Amino acid sequence: MPTPLDFGCSPQDLAPLGLLLPDDTVQVAARLVHWIAENAKSTRAFLKRVDVARGLANPVQNLQIVELPRQAHKKGDHAPAGTADAQARALLGPALQGHDMGLVSEAGMPAIADPGSSVVRAAHALGIDVRPLTGPVSLMLALAASGLNGQSFSFVGYVPQDPTERSRRLRELESTALKSGQTQILIETPYRNAALLQALLQTLHPHTRLAVSSGLGLPQQRTRSALLSEWKSGTLARQLPLDLPAVFLLGR
Repeated sequence: MPTPLDFGCSPQDLAPLGLLLPDDTVQVAARLVHWIAENAKSTRAFLKRVDVARGLANPVQNLQIVELPRQAHKKGDHAPAGTADAQARALLGPALQGHDMGLVSEAGMPAIADPGSSVVRAAHALGIDVRPLTGPVSLMLALAASGLNGQSFSFVGYVPQDPTERSRRLRELESTALKSGQTQILIETPYRNAALLQALLQTLHPHTRLAVSSGLGLPQQRTRSALLSEWKSGTLARQLPLDLPAVFLLGR
């Protein structure tokens, strides 16, 4: 179940849900009783928005919301055959009893740059049908807006915080992008966005193309894409709301 990309924004900044998700997706959310969530509190907030937009089949307080184990969304749940798989199977009891279940993360699409893959893997192993619903995926929105190679790309997640290790990793990603033509996509927590952008400007070659999308899905969203030599003036960076979630892309 995809959710809007405005997680964490002030209530007055939230657009009506009908402008952010297709009606079919909202309809499914409105009827589900059983949920597996990254965070129960944010899921209840999302479902309250569904109630305003569509009307829930059951009151929020009657919905069954269970959270993914903390290590699944803090350390990643993509390693197969680990304890996350066994824990994920235990969460799917209602589905084995014939109930539809929703898998939801705090923003965007679960299991893509978000937790949830262990639940999906467990569902397949248990013979439970998996149906992705239509909604925003920040990585794909940023790639579409970047002008970079959309035929070959790699999401690499976070880079190290240590300045030396971060520079080494950025040079490595740049080398891959320039040699293969494959777009490299990375993210950072919003309060470190400015530091990452500065590191990119200090590390990458002048002829490398850098694109940054900030505030996707919000009225103030901005995407800027240019060669590093053009970023150096600082004008492009000043046009970005870097205090909001951002996606960084680099390539030819």
